[in-house]
Amino acid sequence: MQMQANSGCDEQVWMSRALDLARRAEAAAEVPVGAVVVLDGACIGEGWNHPISACDPSAHAEMLALRTAAAQFGNYRLPRTTLYVTLEPCVMCAGAIIQARIARVVFGARDPKAGAAGSVFDVLNGGRLNHRVELTGGVMEAECAAILQTFFQARR
Repeated sequence: MQMQANSGCDEQVWMSRALDLARRAEAAAEVPVGAVVVLDGACIGEGWNHPISACDPSAHAEMLALRTAAAQFGNYRLPRTTLYVTLEPCVMCAGAIIQARIARVVFGARDPKAGAAGSVFDVLNGGRLNHRVELTGGVMEAECAAILQTFFQARR
C-alpha cells in the first residue's frame, strides 16, 4: 500500500489504482468501485466495494479506504488527504468524508441516481456543514463508467 506517484500525473495514477481495486470488487461479484486515500504522494488507505460478501451495508470502497487510512494515520481525522474514487460518493460516504476532514475528492464517473457530490445531492459542498471538500470529477470518467456499465449489463 506504500505506492507513490509523481505530482504531474497523480490523478491518472491514483485513479488507475482505484480502477484496479474496482476490478477486485467486480471479480467478487460486487459493484465495481475502488478508492484510494493519498497523503503527501503516498497511498495510506485503499478499499473496494464488498457489502454483499461482508454482510455490511457500510462496506463501500470509500468507507474501507477511510478506515485503513485512519488506522495508518493514527487518527480519525485525515486532513491534507485526497480520496480518489471511481464513482461519485453516495450520501453515506460523503458524510464519512466530511467527518474525516478529507481535503479533496477526485472521482471518475458521476452517479445520477445517488451521487452526493453534486449529481443528486451536494453534501460535500452544500454550505450547511462545517467542512467543505475540494472536488474534481470526471477523471478517467470513460473507464470508470465503462466498468460499471459492463457489470450491470451482465446482470440484466
